[in-house]
This record gives sequence, structure tokens and C-alpha cells, in this order.
Amino acid sequence: MDRVGVTVDLAPQGDTRGLHGTGGAQGLPAGVQGPRSGAAPGGGAGLRATARIEARADGRGGTALPVLDGEGPLALRRTRSTGPAARVTLVGAMSGPLGGDHLTVEATARAGSALHIATAAATLALPGQTGESARYDVRLAVAEGAELQWMPEQLISVRDSELRVTTRADLAAGARLVLREEQVLGRTGEASGRLASRLTVRHAGTLLLDQELSCGPGAPGGWDGPAVLAGHRAVGQLVVVRPEFGQDKPRAAPLGEWAALTPLAGPGVLVTAVAPDALRVRRTLDAALRDLLG
Repeated sequence: MDRVGVTVDLAPQGDTRGLHGTGGAQGLPAGVQGPRSGAAPGGGAGLRATARIEARADGRGGTALPVLDGEGPLALRRTRSTGPAARVTLVGAMSGPLGGDHLTVEATARAGSALHIATAAATLALPGQTGESARYDVRLAVAEGAELQWMPEQLISVRDSELRVTTRADLAAGARLVLREEQVLGRTGEASGRLASRLTVRHAGTLLLDQELSCGPGAPGGWDGPAVLAGHRAVGQLVVVRPEFGQDKPRAAPLGEWAALTPLAGPGVLVTAVAPDALRVRRTLDAALRDLLG
């Protein structure tokens, strides 16, 4: 099946990407640009695509989305919300990222707004035809008095794939953030691909967190040893930043069998979970989030 929703001649020769998750050839909401795709600079096999989201307070206690623009595999849908937050779902309109792709998500929550972003399905990092690595960049900016939640489904590193993920969040002094990332090494009965994931959070210009995890074939030795994953196949991180944590912050503690909470040097905490499977990681992080948000 050829790519859906983009010009077919932009795809690498022989590319057979089909639908991924719940995406498809459905039109975007009125006022939103349709999916576009760009070939890699220099004639490379991969594509370049960016999704842009901007949230602003609407003056009536809610949140407006003046910018909601997805390209190629990054289709955006505004979904129903019963509270003041604007909810956006990132829908994969085609499979990927494949080797050679460079995908970017940019989300900005302006002062007084609340933006919650989720994905419709897990993301599969797949091998490409040329052996190139893929990149997936997430850039989050949260202004004073704004709230942003980035809660994607799991990222699955498929055998023979190579993907580098970078997530960066820049927060103003009075901003709120809930950020969850989960990685799964291989599908059932399958070896992992190469996956490198870097997570950076800054608060009022000060670094709160900067960590990187590299797993799979070719990663630095010890990644699957007792000091890192201990042979487990699923890992997750939850970062919660709240102004209240500047005065009263949870203390460092183990969270059951699979996770631990670490206070950060500022109004934030990090929960790290490592478990044999994605379900246990998700349940652990969900329980931690309920406790942290009260």
C-alpha cells in the first residue's frame, strides 16, 4: 500500500508504508493544513515532517488552538475535552519512523493555557532501506501560568531499526508539566533495535534534568546489566513539575517493585520504572501520577 495522504512520488522507491494506529486518509479538521511530506535534503531516502501546536487562553476560561498543523505521518486531531484544557491527539497517518526519517513535534502552551497531548497508538521504530538511523525530536515550551501534558503511547524499537529520540521541555517559573515517555525493546519474541533517548527539562533557565539512555545492538556496554535495565525489556520516565513542589516536594523513595521516585533540584520530580513488560511500566507510572497530582 502506498503512503496515504501524501504525494506518492515523495516516498523512497519500494516504500510500502501503510496505515499506522488509527490513522488513515481522513481529512483534517477545518482550518488545519493537510498532511505533507518532504524528501530528505541531499536526496536521502527518509522524509522530514513537523507537527506544530500552539495553545492560548481563550479569555473564557478555556484554551484555543491557533496553530494545529501536521505534516506527513504526523496528523493532529483536536479531541473532546470537558475541562479548560485543549486536548490534541497525534495520529500516525503512516508507519514509522523508518530509517532516514526525521520527525519533529513542537508544542507551545502560552500564558494561562492548558494543553494535553496524547498519541492514538504506539510508535514503531522501523528499519529503513538504506541502513540510516532515524530521528524523532520533541520540543515543548510552557509559559508562566500554563500547563502542558505530553503523554504519548509506547515507543517500540523493532529489530534492526535505529532511532534517536530527543525530548526537550523549557518551562517558565510558574509553569506546570506532566511528561511521560515509555520505551519497549522489541516486539514479542523479537530482539531490540538500537534506541537512544535523551530527555532534558529546564525550569526558568535552570537545568532540572538531562539524562540519556542508549539500548540495543551497538549501545555502550552494560545497558542490559544490573545497573541499568537488568535484562528487562520496558522502561519509562515520568516528570512532574509543579510550583507547589518548590516548597513541599515528595522525598526520594522506591515505588513498589519496579520504580523509584527522585526529587529534582527544583520544583519537580522524576519517576523511573523498569519492568519485564510495557503493561507493568504503564500501571506503575499511572499510580505514581495519581499520587503526585493528588
